[in-house]
Amino acid sequence: MNSLSFLDPSQGQFPHPEQALSEPNGLLAIGGDLSTERLCQAYYQGIFPWFNEDDPILWWSPDPRAIFIPGKLHLSRSLIKHLKKTNWHFTVNHAFQEVVANCAAPRDGQDGTWISPDIQQAYFAMHESGKAHSLEVWQDGDLIGGLYGIAVGQVFCGESMFHKQTNASKAAMAMLDQHLTAYDFRLIDAQIMNPYLESLGAQAFKRSEFLTLLQKFRDGTISPACWQRQEVTLELD
Repeated sequence: MNSLSFLDPSQGQFPHPEQALSEPNGLLAIGGDLSTERLCQAYYQGIFPWFNEDDPILWWSPDPRAIFIPGKLHLSRSLIKHLKKTNWHFTVNHAFQEVVANCAAPRDGQDGTWISPDIQQAYFAMHESGKAHSLEVWQDGDLIGGLYGIAVGQVFCGESMFHKQTNASKAAMAMLDQHLTAYDFRLIDAQIMNPYLESLGAQAFKRSEFLTLLQKFRDGTISPACWQRQEVTLELD
């Protein structure tokens, strides 16, 4: 029977992700810290933090895992038609802190957010170290959508997204998919499956399958140009 591991704040290795609990699905460890070093270690092993503000730090590796294959994103005809009519434009790493802050804002029907001030500061540090990145959607100079995540070799680990206009988060996903495909990324980790992700083409991989692919691609080399601060253009067929 699997059991939880308790991490020392200053040291301690993560247990193997396959040791995670089945209930709650994927809970692996408690404690530790949110240092850049520990977060990099976690994502490299297919583990991510997720906890409410008043909870201890909780680390997860769920089974199954929601995965996108770059270049296989599903966009409905109606969505493509809608996006073609917009005057939205897109950037990479232009407004990381603003994207995270918008993702942290409570959603309709929610009282709070798991993206606490401590989580935000941890990912700001990840961004400063060149590990975390954002993609932004703009209209007339206003930030209307975006997403952020962690790059691990040829794997992009998505963390959260937001929208202020209908379909702006889907537009961000479409732009991300196009951008990562162009730079030879092999996986987009979306963590936990839900109907929204499934509608965009996410696939449910067994944890063991995901970990095998992660180990294959996590040391892949990506051109530094991928994450330079830049404007990008969404190409729609």
